[in-house]
Amino acid sequence: MGKIQLLSEHIANQIAAGEVVERPSSVVKELVENSVDAESTRIDVTIEEGGLQLIRVSDNGSGMALEDCELAFQRHATSKIATSKDLFSIRTLGFRGEALPSIASVSKLECVTSSTTDGLGRKVLIEGGTIRSVEETAASRGTEVTVRDLFYNTPARLKYMKTIQTELGHISDYLYRLALAHPGIAFSLKHNGNVLLQTLGNGDLLQVIAGIYGTAIGKQMLPLQVESLDYTISGFVAKPEMTRANRGGISTIVNGRYVRNFALNQALLQGYHTLLPINRFPVAVLQIGMDPSLVDVNVHPSKLEVRFSKEAELTALIEAEVKRLFGRQVLIPQGVKPAAPKGAYVQEQLDLARTLEPAPAPAPKQQSFTPTEMSIQNAGQQRESKAQSFAEAPPQIKEILTPYRSDSGKTSEVPAWTPRVESTKSTFTPAVSSPVRTQSTSSNAYAPPSGNPRSASIQQQRRTNEAFMDLLPATTDSETPKLPAFPRLDPIGQMHGTYLVAQNDEGLFLIDQHAAHERINYEYYYERFGNPAEASQELLVPITLEFTPSEAGLIADKLSLFEQAGVYMEAFGGNTFLVRAHPHWFPSGEEKGIVEEMCEWVLSEKKAVDIAKLREKAAIMCSCKASIKANQGLSVLEMETLIDRLASCRNPYTCPHGRPIVVSFTTYELEKMFKRVM
Repeated sequence: MGKIQLLSEHIANQIAAGEVVERPSSVVKELVENSVDAESTRIDVTIEEGGLQLIRVSDNGSGMALEDCELAFQRHATSKIATSKDLFSIRTLGFRGEALPSIASVSKLECVTSSTTDGLGRKVLIEGGTIRSVEETAASRGTEVTVRDLFYNTPARLKYMKTIQTELGHISDYLYRLALAHPGIAFSLKHNGNVLLQTLGNGDLLQVIAGIYGTAIGKQMLPLQVESLDYTISGFVAKPEMTRANRGGISTIVNGRYVRNFALNQALLQGYHTLLPINRFPVAVLQIGMDPSLVDVNVHPSKLEVRFSKEAELTALIEAEVKRLFGRQVLIPQGVKPAAPKGAYVQEQLDLARTLEPAPAPAPKQQSFTPTEMSIQNAGQQRESKAQSFAEAPPQIKEILTPYRSDSGKTSEVPAWTPRVESTKSTFTPAVSSPVRTQSTSSNAYAPPSGNPRSASIQQQRRTNEAFMDLLPATTDSETPKLPAFPRLDPIGQMHGTYLVAQNDEGLFLIDQHAAHERINYEYYYERFGNPAEASQELLVPITLEFTPSEAGLIADKLSLFEQAGVYMEAFGGNTFLVRAHPHWFPSGEEKGIVEEMCEWVLSEKKAVDIAKLREKAAIMCSCKASIKANQGLSVLEMETLIDRLASCRNPYTCPHGRPIVVSFTTYELEKMFKRVM
């Protein structure tokens, strides 16, 4: 006897289910797409327990004739195509004829449908792919499919399902995309009785965008419209300041079908070009219309991946139009918030720390490049007067110049330009064995000639700084591997308000002041996030955050995780959350942005979120926002303090993002440039 045999219809359906029905969202996708193809104007989706217990999709579409009810659950039975030529001109979302029998083979399914308005319809009951009953029933025009106990007869598939919130996220995400693709259809989504999505179906795409992503993003969307011989592109793209941490905000729709295509996404990003920050992505909805013969949707069973016959022309059109759109806009974000009206609540924090009173003398004017003579002269003047304009300094400069406070809480009488290090158990403390101090007595250390009074002034200033650094508590070497000693550097100027120019006996050094301060702040905040609860301060006016329905569900499950990072949030109805408290040492004015970025990072994590990673990400966010920026002048004392604090870091060579902080030019390399050596 031969070994080859025909599989039974039941086994064939289960194999097909493995390709078509991967998870509950696959069932929702197939059923809702059938409703769209039936020319429905209202589609209601109800799910329970992430879709594993119940999925119900009802519509007011054309319905099925009585004789088609049973035939629809046979394999490859479809009304969408008739000949092979139709495969190259697909105008519907579904066409394979595998969805209904595949779903019915792994669930308990009930279908009630009617194609007339006389109130008569037919009900079909199927369990595990076997038809149990077919009977007439009262039904309005349209179709309602109820799927219960999904994967009940395939426990291996059920075992690998994710959490309820994960499955709910997949379902809601796809329905959001479909609502964006068909703004003329009124969609609703309910989970365990809670409404997660409700659109009006009036054809206004911008209203759908605002309903899904929030009104703040809806107000920042710009309309896009362009046509060519082969394509029609319309939709909305967000202004560059409205970005996200992942590509989840990009929806590409081709002939009413949401698709995932890397080339189209890249064309959109190239249209933004340098307007987007690194690793940030826009919110955009692109609706692309074309002749069906120009796109192949039969590439994958899920039909999410498509292939274009003129992909280069399409991507070039998208990129050019996005660039043209932004070229016509004034892309200056609102940096200064309007003054609060009289009687309005203003977000404030009470600073209970005691600090030295700032001296009234104004800060010296900083040139774009400070020569050595001017630096030494300024150093002498500042050393004698100790009077910098602390009150007028930017917050980032104050961070460098804030006085040291001892364990008792009393302010030590030290120069106002010394670095601030608070002596709490979660505070970052530079190592007492700083290479800046240990190398000061070595034979290789750079030392200006002692006969020069201006050089002596610099030396005295450095000794004062070193004496203060010796007061700081030591850290154990076992915490992190010991890196090579940071070289002793003497600042000689600043270039373009961005790079510090320093020297020693080995050569010339350029230091990125923002990256250096980022590293200092990162290690400071990383230590403070080790025990943030004690530093949390309740806000007089809570911070309001808005999310999409699926994002709100995920955030609600992670509230305890945020509490471990010192951020206390609570649900405030709908998709809104209130931040009641956060650590008081969050950079001033950046509190809301930091919490939002923490939320975005938590939402972007596919795996379980680790509290250590969340604290690290939050420390990086705080360090970046609290650091001095480019084009910000520093005095010689500020430069020297910045270098000293950098030298005390555990890793003073790269910023938290991995960019280099210091670039060196050896004396030999400089002499070769000037042909002093051949």
